[in-house]
Amino acid sequence: MIDPKLTLIIFTRYPTPGSVKTRLIPAISSTAAAILHREMTEFTLQKARELSKQMAMSIAVHFDGSNCQQMSDWLGADLMYQDQGADNLGMRMDRSISSACQLGSERVILIGTDCPDLTVEILAQAFEQLEDSDLVLGAAVDGGYYLIGMCNPQPQLFVDIDWGTDRVLQQTIMVAQGLNLAVSYLPTLADIDRPEDLARLGARISIIIPVLNEAATIAQVLGDLRALVNVEVIVVDGGSSDDTVTIIEDLGVKVISSSKGRAHQMNVGAQAATGEVLLFLHADTFLPFGFETMVRSTFQPALKGSKSIPVAGAFSLKIDDTLPSLRWIERLVAWRSQWRQMPYGDQAIFLTTATFWELDGFREMPIMEDFELISRLQQLGRIEILAVSVITSARRWLKRGVWQTTLINQAIVIGYLVGISPARLATWYR
Repeated sequence: MIDPKLTLIIFTRYPTPGSVKTRLIPAISSTAAAILHREMTEFTLQKARELSKQMAMSIAVHFDGSNCQQMSDWLGADLMYQDQGADNLGMRMDRSISSACQLGSERVILIGTDCPDLTVEILAQAFEQLEDSDLVLGAAVDGGYYLIGMCNPQPQLFVDIDWGTDRVLQQTIMVAQGLNLAVSYLPTLADIDRPEDLARLGARISIIIPVLNEAATIAQVLGDLRALVNVEVIVVDGGSSDDTVTIIEDLGVKVISSSKGRAHQMNVGAQAATGEVLLFLHADTFLPFGFETMVRSTFQPALKGSKSIPVAGAFSLKIDDTLPSLRWIERLVAWRSQWRQMPYGDQAIFLTTATFWELDGFREMPIMEDFELISRLQQLGRIEILAVSVITSARRWLKRGVWQTTLINQAIVIGYLVGISPARLATWYR
């Protein structure tokens, strides 16, 4: 049961191009700015929902530029929604906090949606600090604040503040001192407001998923990817005859139609991608939590120490079934990946967009396209195999039997290496 004595208010706007993140538009398009705002709002809400599993609290979304129905359709019907109303930012924040207190809340936290470094721990710390403080502030690098919390309304904190300047935090602190409020502080975070702030997000990652009749798994695969900041998801459909496309569209994920063929579909997705890093994901494979940080750090020299920067990367592999024989398959995959530098497509291969197009993308062949790309990448440099695993479906092993499937796969590889055409190999395989 939700405890109304703790309330977390998220301040946001409906992601209409041209009306959100307008200070970024000189650097990115209005559509891209709206997508970024949407992703950051969903990221912030995800952190709030994670916290609500740890402590009893209410989550309220106070919005601008929309209505309750639109907001509910976007973020979910399980939240409380309230229009921010007119007036300046300070008056709107004061009104929101006051309304929560009038409903019985004893500790109220109000946050924006601009901080990609926001964590569940910071939100929990804010509520905890209000047990001994009148006011809690999360300072932003630009001189404002990303979070404010209090136990009782304090209207004077929002009067005569130069909103949108680097004086906001200092002016607020001075008012709090004049009111003799006990103030505590959270870690200082950077927010994303101006073009120069975009660098703080790290490389944009484009996840490209080729699909063909994947209605059974695609919703689950996409579910955890949609709320990530600075990550775009592009699904390329090869002519599905089931509900795959409808499911993807209902989830609000970009879907492109193309002719059938995994290599061709992935190239089409790469052409539409806007990220600096491309990650190719199978429709029955789940990425690990925090994968985006791992992917970005792979290509950051400062985080690689004295090691050379790899030309590409992939994850280790776990197979989603308890059969003991599949543990042996996982060991064989680990050996092949680590010692032969040969990950396959079900390990979520990723590389920079520049490197991908330097190699002219995937060779458009009916089978072995991942093997062939990795072979060319090996000539450029090292391939990083991350210790963390993706989880892939066991369905292809279960369909024919674990060892039979493995023998077939190895026979196809050997056939390719001795010069049998991919077209003939594809016929044998299928």
